[in-house]
Amino acid sequence: MKKPIRNVLRSRWVQRTVGFLAAEYLRLVWLTNKFTFDPPNVYEMAEPHQPLIFAFWHGQHFLTPFIKTKESHRAKVLISRHRDGEFNAIAAERLGIETIRGSGDHGGAFHRKGGVGAFREMVQALEQGYNVASTADVPKRSRVAGLGIIMLARESGRPIVPFAMVTSRFIRLNNWDRTTINLPFGRGAVTGVDAVIVPPDADAETMEKCRLQLESYLNEAARRAYALVGRPEAGID
Repeated sequence: MKKPIRNVLRSRWVQRTVGFLAAEYLRLVWLTNKFTFDPPNVYEMAEPHQPLIFAFWHGQHFLTPFIKTKESHRAKVLISRHRDGEFNAIAAERLGIETIRGSGDHGGAFHRKGGVGAFREMVQALEQGYNVASTADVPKRSRVAGLGIIMLARESGRPIVPFAMVTSRFIRLNNWDRTTINLPFGRGAVTGVDAVIVPPDADAETMEKCRLQLESYLNEAARRAYALVGRPEAGID
């Protein structure tokens, strides 16, 4: 029974339909939540330093296409080649974000999941002036920043900007990344924290320090965002 279901989910028309519906639902969520930005001038602070690497946690990714507020903000997002990633990619592209397909995991499956090509494409995108967005944690290791995004910053010379986008009304799934499904008609918050700068000559020790710093900043961003929408308990994982 599972194989027919998988075949249906892999069909192009199902993927496009689900991606379309997901995009329009997220647009509804974005338009019906009143968002607060912290700091209030976060866009004015970030724009002069573009292109940037935007980092966020797995499971808190659904609203990230709306971080792009101007047509001049060119952006690409890293999305896995997994079946679920196909739905996300279609939704992101409908919302005006270009996609890079592959894995950010630098473990044993890095080559098999298209990680090498995706890494090269992200470096090229940054060189071409695109902002690049990616989850900081790798699959099955929730809220633990991986070295992939640190390596990207070292190779490209671009700063990593950790941020969180949350809503006061949501459903949190009991899965590995504690996926948050944002709901409409509430309050929202976008929080940014200090950028993480990785030196081009960073050795293993320096990269580990940067990785821990990014992890700390992302947790801080989530805590601040949930506090702003009146749900401080939700920012404690």
